[in-house]
Amino acid sequence: MHRRLIVPSALAASLLLAIPASAADSSPGAPGIGDPYYPASGNGGYDVSHYDLRLTYEPTTDLLAGTATILATTTQNLSRFNLDFGLKVSEVRVNGKKAAFTNEGDHELVVTPVAPLEKGRAVSVVVRYAGKPSELSIGGYTAWHRTPDGGVAAQQPDSAVWWFPSNDHPLDKATYDISVSVPDGTQAISNGVLQSQSSKLGRTRFNWRSNKPQASYLATLAVGKFDITTDRTASGLPVLNAYSKDLGDNAGAARASVERTAEVAEWLTEVFGPYPFNALGGYVPNVTSGYALETQTRPFYSPRQFANGANVSVVVHELAHQWYGDSVSVDGWKDIWVNEGFARYSQWLWSEKEGEGTAQELGDHVYAQHPADDPFWTVKPGDPGPENQFDLAVYDRGALALQALRNEVGDEDFFAILKGWPAEHAYGNAKVGDFVKYAEKISGKPLAGLFDTWLYQPSKPAAPAAADARIARADVARAQPRSWKKIAATNSIHDHGDDHGHGSGRTPGAEHDHEHR
Repeated sequence: MHRRLIVPSALAASLLLAIPASAADSSPGAPGIGDPYYPASGNGGYDVSHYDLRLTYEPTTDLLAGTATILATTTQNLSRFNLDFGLKVSEVRVNGKKAAFTNEGDHELVVTPVAPLEKGRAVSVVVRYAGKPSELSIGGYTAWHRTPDGGVAAQQPDSAVWWFPSNDHPLDKATYDISVSVPDGTQAISNGVLQSQSSKLGRTRFNWRSNKPQASYLATLAVGKFDITTDRTASGLPVLNAYSKDLGDNAGAARASVERTAEVAEWLTEVFGPYPFNALGGYVPNVTSGYALETQTRPFYSPRQFANGANVSVVVHELAHQWYGDSVSVDGWKDIWVNEGFARYSQWLWSEKEGEGTAQELGDHVYAQHPADDPFWTVKPGDPGPENQFDLAVYDRGALALQALRNEVGDEDFFAILKGWPAEHAYGNAKVGDFVKYAEKISGKPLAGLFDTWLYQPSKPAAPAAADARIARADVARAQPRSWKKIAATNSIHDHGDDHGHGSGRTPGAEHDHEHR
């Protein structure tokens, strides 16, 4: 009889053989999705397909309680994974079983299931939580707006972390069901189509559905007392617009602008192709911010956008994002030009349509008004850096690049590119380089040099380059287009820097006040 001696290393190997492969090979999911601008945003190891949020909100106290059910598929053998979230969690279940969880940093919820999860497996995650979003400080601020009669979630590039757990990056888009219970007499506004609402015991529950892939920062929630208008477009899309009942002197101008949503969307379909989603609309809550945001199917507008009267240009900008930014989302936040350059150019096209200045005249004006030593030209719209992500140059220089492209390839190919691109990448993600290649494919022209000049060089394109692109010389005096002031009034449209102490100090107008984490 012979006894085999098992040395420690052999013993360890034999034990590994007895453990399922999923456990032996599993590893933690990355705490970030890999975006160099925001390393902590998003997570690795899984891909979400659907969020089901069942919420209860108390407007007087700002207490939000919720149960989030997340449906996902693992992309690796997972020993644990992260969700981006900041409110207090009471329980997490993975595939029906209680899971261990802990918090790391200021917004990482680390979940450890009872057993490792195999790659390619469908997973359900249920998170129960409660807290006051306005009291949650991440990076020294909250992205949740308190209003006199409720609260609002609308921010960029992050807002979900304040009100639901998610994989918080545009690379992981999903569909949404958002159900919210509020006191009778108060409404809850969200994305997509209102499937139903019902009242019981003094409370009303609103059930919303957004049935196309949606980035987490584009999910929105507004609770308060609103005047709501509803309609349908000629093609049958439901339109829902909502206005806080206490907008004061801005109420008329807000309505005169946002009520033109269906008209603007109809025009944009001629420019960008079929509208990509299941609903239209917009909402104006009583917030103190100054920005607007392209929250999917139902853009958010601050009342200050309408302080000087109606401004349809801001509606044009946010609705253009439904194609450029929402349906086709950034691959990484450095690709922000694919969102903002096109939304700004849509304002130039609207001006052209309305007879208030052509896109060429607006481009000439942008070029002429910024001398060569203006810091405007040091920002590279194709990769501006996180500190300049929403700088004016990303908008105006970004749109100028498109005018240069239009002059280079001609109107026929140019508008074929504008319409074909959202169809080519519908409901997905794309990079600036992807657009350059697509434009080259459609036009049959080499365009890398043109885009390098207008998007990547940290200097003003010199007279020869400008002349080649048929953009005005800096020394040519030109009349200011009539639409210029209206468009410039939207420059803070995505200027979230003022609210949160970030940014370059040169805001894009009044359109986007963004938060950066």
